[in-house]
Amino acid sequence: MSELFQLRCEQCGRHFGNGPLVLCEDCFAPLEVAFDLPAVRAAVSRDQIERRNPDLWRYAEFLPVAEGFRSDLPVGFTPLLRAPRLGARIGSQDLWLKDDAACFPTLSFKDRVVAVALAQARAFGFEVVGCASTGNLANAVAAQAARLGLEAWVFIPSDLEAAKVLGTAVYGARVIRVDGNYDQVNRLCVEIADLHPWGFVNVNLRPYYAEGSKTVGFEIAEQLGWRLPDNVVVPMAGGAQISKIAKAFSELVATGLVEAKPVRVFGAQALGCSPISSAVSGGETEIIPQLPDTICRSLAIGNPADGYRAMEVIRSSGGWAESATDPEIVAGIRILAEEEGIFGETAGGVTVSVAGQLIRDGRIQPGETTVLCITGNGLKTTDALVSELPEIPVVAPRLEAFEEQLSGVGARR
Repeated sequence: MSELFQLRCEQCGRHFGNGPLVLCEDCFAPLEVAFDLPAVRAAVSRDQIERRNPDLWRYAEFLPVAEGFRSDLPVGFTPLLRAPRLGARIGSQDLWLKDDAACFPTLSFKDRVVAVALAQARAFGFEVVGCASTGNLANAVAAQAARLGLEAWVFIPSDLEAAKVLGTAVYGARVIRVDGNYDQVNRLCVEIADLHPWGFVNVNLRPYYAEGSKTVGFEIAEQLGWRLPDNVVVPMAGGAQISKIAKAFSELVATGLVEAKPVRVFGAQALGCSPISSAVSGGETEIIPQLPDTICRSLAIGNPADGYRAMEVIRSSGGWAESATDPEIVAGIRILAEEEGIFGETAGGVTVSVAGQLIRDGRIQPGETTVLCITGNGLKTTDALVSELPEIPVVAPRLEAFEEQLSGVGARR
């Protein structure tokens, strides 16, 4: 394995080399991937990165993959788009959208974390991979396992959106629907991982999996011209993505690829499952698990594995966390689509709604550079909108029928 990284305990600092491990055997705290950043700084430059293929592997020195690793799977490097119309709607003069609704191959940011996790799964010799998922991760594991020739077992709550179930089964993965919520599904997967020699991307491969989220932060900085934003607003489920984006910014500064500046990190959750944002806004030191009750199933993790770290990152950056109701989530989806032509899933509706709230409350200033993370495609969660959109009329195939319809809606001529 590359000497640029190894597992380290977040609490006691003990190092563990590399392997399918998730907890420190001394203090039972989570393990994370620690990098030799001076060595990374000596190994890579802006020019080298810019000459590479436009995918997440352009940041290979910052990722836990074997030295010389190569992949033909072009995951990542999704668009960073100015959003002037949405900005005018919610009160921001310099608003940007990091659009992982366009991520290859399954249209969510989970393609990033799975690409990194499965690279390590192969390095560790796993022939069977799996995950517990609220949907997007299931899609990504199934698709990438198929491409790599790995057997995949995917465990999901039984009430998952039909589009996400279909978007997993089509790749030939073995799908297990569990009569329970995500936290119950995840506990089952932990037990299975102890019994079978399988690589579960968000269980025994979790430290490596989480590092894939850093590439969102790397791309934001590069696409802004190698500079950091003032604010980033990130939806939260387990809490890993928001903390790893912050880690990406700090690693870019430590290796001299960007100039240091404060970046405030803001978290967004659905009100029906908001253990992290409730703790932040309530000034709590403990995260109280919740039973999910929201249309935003992709964020419906009531006992977030990385919740404490997410809370720490938010507070230390001077950021904040808020939640959106189900009606606000739907409104956020529609505003994003109507103003910027981007169809985000329910998590995108959460992010847009919370960003507007943060601006109205004065926590984000209008002139600051603010990036909203849109993490998945709306085609995955159409159920949330079916009853909310107006009925589409049917007209006869005659010009006068259309003109009557035109005058009735007062359209521009």
